Amino acid sequence: MIPMLPTDRALRDRLAGGEPFGLVWLAIGSAAIAEIAGGTGAQAIVIDLQHGLWDRLGLEAAVGLTRAPTLIRVEENTPLAIGRALDSGADGVLVPLVETAEEAAAAVASSRFPPQGRRSGGGVRPLGGGFGTYLAAAHGIAVGVMIETARGVENATAIAAVPGLDFILIGTGDLGLSYAGTDDPEARREAGCAAVLAACRAANLPCGIFTLTAAAARARRTEGYALTVVANDIDVIRTGFAAAIDAFAADAR
Repeated sequence: MIPMLPTDRALRDRLAGGEPFGLVWLAIGSAAIAEIAGGTGAQAIVIDLQHGLWDRLGLEAAVGLTRAPTLIRVEENTPLAIGRALDSGADGVLVPLVETAEEAAAAVASSRFPPQGRRSGGGVRPLGGGFGTYLAAAHGIAVGVMIETARGVENATAIAAVPGLDFILIGTGDLGLSYAGTDDPEARREAGCAAVLAACRAANLPCGIFTLTAAAARARRTEGYALTVVANDIDVIRTGFAAAIDAFAADAR
């Protein structure tokens, strides 16, 4: 039988309970790496369709192989992109570049079956394992949006108040680009992050932030962010190879 969403992977309920999450971010497009990452005890895995190398078959394989909860960062905020990601059996979606409450509400609607939303029912994994079982488990699907622009920061309070939204994650890279050309863009970006975190706290909504290292993830966690990126596949592989080459070359120096 094609695996469905096990009850112990109900990401939405765990987020609502205030559990902090260390995310592993996967962009290379390898289901084998996803399986390995899922076996390390990762609290959740993000499969990045927006900037990553994933195709649909690789996505389906990765979701089926990893034992950790899976979030899919979709390419765009459309019913097709969100529905296709959730048809894989993933535990949730992460929608990029959301700037208004209306856009956040659209993401929620695209992620929920009627009457709560407008998601279409289907998919090889749901139908292969029994759609009734999948439908019953769909309440556990988490819906997150990314605030990554100055306009999104300005509307953070309204976005955080959208019914059915489960978390917000700050995209620090694009947010920095949004403030480029202003006076002290780094300070503006940090102020923007703080504003989003405050808006989430006021709405009792988990707030996450993209980080590049485990040390940065720990530091952000102490600031109150509920989701941080502990590792990403590109850096883990690059630093692992570099460390091995350096260790091998050390005797020759």
